[in-house]
Amino acid sequence: MNSQQLKNIIEAALLAADHPLSVDQLAALFIAQSIEDEPPTRDELRQALAALQQECESRGIELKEVSSGYRFQVKQALAPWISRLWEERAPRYSRALLETLALIAYRQPITRAEIEDIRGVAVSSNIIKTLQEREWVRVLGHREVPGRPALYGTTREFLDFFSLKALGDLPTLAEISSLDDIPTQMHLNQSEINPMPDNNNSGNTNIVQLYPVTNDTGADTNEASAHG
Repeated sequence: MNSQQLKNIIEAALLAADHPLSVDQLAALFIAQSIEDEPPTRDELRQALAALQQECESRGIELKEVSSGYRFQVKQALAPWISRLWEERAPRYSRALLETLALIAYRQPITRAEIEDIRGVAVSSNIIKTLQEREWVRVLGHREVPGRPALYGTTREFLDFFSLKALGDLPTLAEISSLDDIPTQMHLNQSEINPMPDNNNSGNTNIVQLYPVTNDTGADTNEASAHG
């Protein structure tokens, strides 16, 4: 199999898949059918992926490696135009939810009480429920203190949603001078941040609409995401 055919197969597989594909999953496509049919090595697959990434540099899409594997997605700079393909508005997330998510991402494992101590206000049960329903946050265990409170941490879905390969790819705290910097640092569409009253959070007047570059068509969550 020549290198061009290998790239074509990988490209087609990534475009056909509805989720990121790991190198192992791509390798499974090439299980030898005969002794003469040698499957590509892991190194050859990675070389083909690197070549595809380079070829996308001048295109409207990019080949991105996230936590679960590789996927094609629309480049973030084009999101303001591509998001118009979705008529329904993206879900709105309050500043309180973003603060809670950020604290879990940077301080995990962390309990709800510890989040409340840092924020200085109570954390709504709806916020925790929303984060778990989005599969961005999960219970990692329980702290061995009276009441055994749940310890929260982020998930692989969180990394995939925000186009991160690992937690180490999060912007450093030094890069985030305020919560307002999070949308830019997390590759969210800053132009879609609109202040609106939040009836679920007393005194909180900031609702944020997120348009991350994801591999989710938003059929059930109405996200205006751009992908391949």
